[in-house]
Amino acid sequence: VVVVLSIAIIVTLGVVFWTSFLDGPLDEPTTKITLANYLEVLGDSQTIEVIFNTFVFSLVSTAVALLFGVPIAWLVERTDLPGKTFLFTLMTIGLVIPGFATAMGWLFLMHPRIGLLNSLAVQILGMDAGPFNIVTLSGMGWVQGLNLAPLAFIMTAAVFRAMDPSLEEAAHMSGARPRATFAAVTARLAWPGILAASIYIFTIGFAAFDVPAIIGWANRILTFATYLYLLTNPNDVLPRYGVAAALSTFIVLLAAVLSWWYGRMQKRAREFAVVTGKAYQPRTIALGRRAVWSWVFIALYVVVSKLVPVTVLVWSSILPYFQLPTLRAFRSVNLDNYVNLPWELMTKGAVNTGVLMILTPTLTLAVSLCFSWVVLRSRLPGRLAFDFIAFLPHAVPNIIFGVGALLVALYLVNAIFPIYGTIWILLLVFVIARVSYGTRMTNSGLIQIHQELEESAQVSGARTLGVARHVVLPLLRPTLIYAWLWIALLTFRELTLAVILSTPNNMTLPVVVWSQWETGGMSQASAIAVVMLVLMSILVTIYWIVAGRRGLLSA
Repeated sequence: VVVVLSIAIIVTLGVVFWTSFLDGPLDEPTTKITLANYLEVLGDSQTIEVIFNTFVFSLVSTAVALLFGVPIAWLVERTDLPGKTFLFTLMTIGLVIPGFATAMGWLFLMHPRIGLLNSLAVQILGMDAGPFNIVTLSGMGWVQGLNLAPLAFIMTAAVFRAMDPSLEEAAHMSGARPRATFAAVTARLAWPGILAASIYIFTIGFAAFDVPAIIGWANRILTFATYLYLLTNPNDVLPRYGVAAALSTFIVLLAAVLSWWYGRMQKRAREFAVVTGKAYQPRTIALGRRAVWSWVFIALYVVVSKLVPVTVLVWSSILPYFQLPTLRAFRSVNLDNYVNLPWELMTKGAVNTGVLMILTPTLTLAVSLCFSWVVLRSRLPGRLAFDFIAFLPHAVPNIIFGVGALLVALYLVNAIFPIYGTIWILLLVFVIARVSYGTRMTNSGLIQIHQELEESAQVSGARTLGVARHVVLPLLRPTLIYAWLWIALLTFRELTLAVILSTPNNMTLPVVVWSQWETGGMSQASAIAVVMLVLMSILVTIYWIVAGRRGLLSA
């Protein structure tokens, strides 16, 4: 299993690299090796613009995510803020809300022409034009950053949790005020971990498709992911797979540099984590009256990032066309957008999404457990190489694996395994994309199981499968349940990978939303997105109940 999936990962990336040197289809005998694709990428002004747009978008996204995520993480880990468990759960669940849903809400809110706030400013304040414009790189970065703030929270909370409070107490004893202590001690100790989180968030923004597609697509503000989609899914010309592969190769090199930098920052972060036995006693800062203002800040983030855009999205879904909430608008409120939804397409998308939600986490964790077993329990020479291969989908933008799988399905295996246009190609890519997360979870769980327990079972006559079934799996059950639920929720909202590989036969619910939006059916797209949010609420409730009973939320 480990060898087969490792080959699949390497071949997928290798096909992208090989295609970047070809002047035609991979399976054509007349296709020649050339550098034309690289020369076109380097000489095309649009490519330079796309890379610039992507850098600006990712930087703004990272800054906004840290602006909200880091202070909330500090409040949870370093203060006596009440309701920490609820807040931690709220921020974690915020990660699974589809980014395209909030992006649609923000577009309806701050579009320069039809945006709700701009229309109010023109009508009430008498302005010639609205003061807000979300259809910019900074606007797109603002929305993406709000979506990624929970990730910044989770990553930096671990940094603050592992910090020695005696260093801050020494600063207090020396006469430093809280602000000076935070700037001179806390921030400096946390900086390597925060920088590592920043690099990780930046790479996610670099490969993001949903927010740039919803907000920037109509105004031709292209980033790497949307430009790659345009190259592989053009409307009036043949797909330019060679150029897409060459551009992807450059991004892989950039991702390698960022991954190396991220690894160095993680090592530096561990050097600053001084939790040392009896000398370590976690102490929290008493907020007093400042607890109220802390919750005001948290509530502001929740309202701005989730509540407002989702409310505007719901408003759009019950109108024939988007308009201000006036008496006339309320009279035109109806459920026609829901009644007239493309139910056949939605049913197909729901079935495909449901199948993927069940199979993706199941296969991912099965494969991940095999990887962890080989790396941590076997004596196979070079076994650490498998751990590196499993980490590749984390280091390389997922959309590049989507492009690689597209090329493999079209030109390498189509004659033997015609998986292009089927749900199975989505399943393969989804498993590859999640195996890095799965192996991190199974690695950490397997490390905590001492080998003496397995040796005792072997002495009692159990073979490898018996040891795994009766010893390892029962002890890993909490970790596997948590990871399964989390991967299932992420699969439900996945758009970036699905849109690259989608056809009318294997569309998922997020792709159905995108197809309606792309063709101008904004109201119906809003209605489908609202239906998805309702389904997501049910799934999150199930997750909350199951995880709460298993004691996983506090973990």
